[in-house]
Formats: sequence, structure tokens, C-alpha cells
Amino acid sequence: MTTPTLTSFAADEAPTLRYPQGGEGLPWGCPAGGLMKSLLFSLLIALNTSVWAGEAAPVGEDPAIEQRMVKLAEELRCLVCQNESLAGSHAELAEDLRKEIRVQMKAGKNDKEVIEYLTTRYGDFVLYRPPFKPLTYILWLGPLLFLGLGGGIWYVTLQKRRALKDTPVDEKQLDEASKLLAAQLLDEKR
Repeated sequence: MTTPTLTSFAADEAPTLRYPQGGEGLPWGCPAGGLMKSLLFSLLIALNTSVWAGEAAPVGEDPAIEQRMVKLAEELRCLVCQNESLAGSHAELAEDLRKEIRVQMKAGKNDKEVIEYLTTRYGDFVLYRPPFKPLTYILWLGPLLFLGLGGGIWYVTLQKRRALKDTPVDEKQLDEASKLLAAQLLDEKR
């Protein structure tokens, strides 16, 4: 890096620095440092790997099997995420299950056989729509039971409110209530 030369130094004015022509060895803040900035910017763009990224290649070799696998995986639940389909999950187990589905499909099994294999291995929980059988009655009928229970509680509460409105208050009850209120007010003043 070359050093600038001092061109003027008077007592009443600030010193003036002059850089050599061409800008060789200039610091970053100098006006002629634009070439260095341009080169650095070009280097950063060239090293940016996302610029060179291509289109993602499909995971499977056979597009027909891949399409079947995605369609089937959308109907299956990820065992790790539990609220996400097997097709949309990024969990390692989901990746393994998708590979297993591909293997089963390449072996010539149809969708029903693949689902049967997975439910035998992982249970009905792997299905988004489990079958209606004694083991899954609570899954299918549970919401209706809770709705009925809530409706029954609501009905009983309304009946109790109606019964309270219909009961008249007599003078004796009013006198007792006023005595209790007066006693409470006296206790508060003490």
C-alpha cells in the first residue's frame, strides 16, 4: 500500500492529502476504492451457492410410483408430528416410511396392501380416517358424546334457572335477609 503525500500544510488551513494516480493501495474510504468494492461484490455473487442451484430432482426413479406414494402418504398420519400428513412431514421417521412405501409399491403391492402393511405394523393411528370398529368407536362417537353431554348440562342449567324465577320470596325471607345484611354492616364498621 502506498502512502499519500502531504501537499500543503499551512497554519490557517487543514492539511491536504493527495493519493497517487490509479488508486493503487487505496484504503476503503477513498473515492477511487470503487474498483475494489466492485471486485468484492462480484466475488460474493460468484460464491453464493443459491445462484447456482438447479431444480430439485424427484426422489424416486419412477414418476408413476412417486405420484402414487405422494397420494397415499397424504392419507397417512406422521407418527412423530401426529397432526401432519406423512407427505408433508420432514421427520426422519416420515422419510423412512415414505421409503418403505416406495419399496412396497415397487414390489407390486397395491395401495390397500400397503395400508394394511402399515396398519399391521403401526396400528390404526397411522390412518387419518381410521375404520369404524369397536377399537375406534371412541374416536368416531366421542365428539357426539361430548356434544350430547354439553347439551344435557345446558338444558339442566336452564331448567334450574327457570325454577328459581318461579319461586316467590315471602316477607319472612326478606326480614331474615335484611337482618343478616344489617349484622354484616355492623361487623364491618367495627
